[in-house]
Amino acid sequence: MANRSIINTEKAPAAIGTYSQAVKVGNTVYISGQIPLDPATMEVVNDSFEAQAVRVFENLKAIAEEAGGSLDHCVKLTILLSDLANFAQVNEVMSRYFSEPYPARAAYAVKQLPKAVDIEVEAIMVTGE
Repeated sequence: MANRSIINTEKAPAAIGTYSQAVKVGNTVYISGQIPLDPATMEVVNDSFEAQAVRVFENLKAIAEEAGGSLDHCVKLTILLSDLANFAQVNEVMSRYFSEPYPARAAYAVKQLPKAVDIEVEAIMVTGE
């Protein structure tokens, strides 16, 4: 693919494995699932579910900005949770990062997430280019 580029920023956790932080094809950016890893230490933020959610959205924000956009350019989010009881807290944290019109979204409870975290979020973003 001639118009495919890899997005990488030190302001988000380095990819741990066979994937990229994000891939941009044309003006669409596919952001890999982010877990609450502090990019400076690569350690899991586990003070609270809220702290985990904030770290995840900060990581997504950093990647979106590196790709030439912002969270406002996100058109679709997929949220994976260890417990749907945290769904209301996700909405509250998301309200700090997104304004209307909100992106499309799906949320799932899953059995387990990498590093035993409680949240992972992936995004699709469309830039104005």
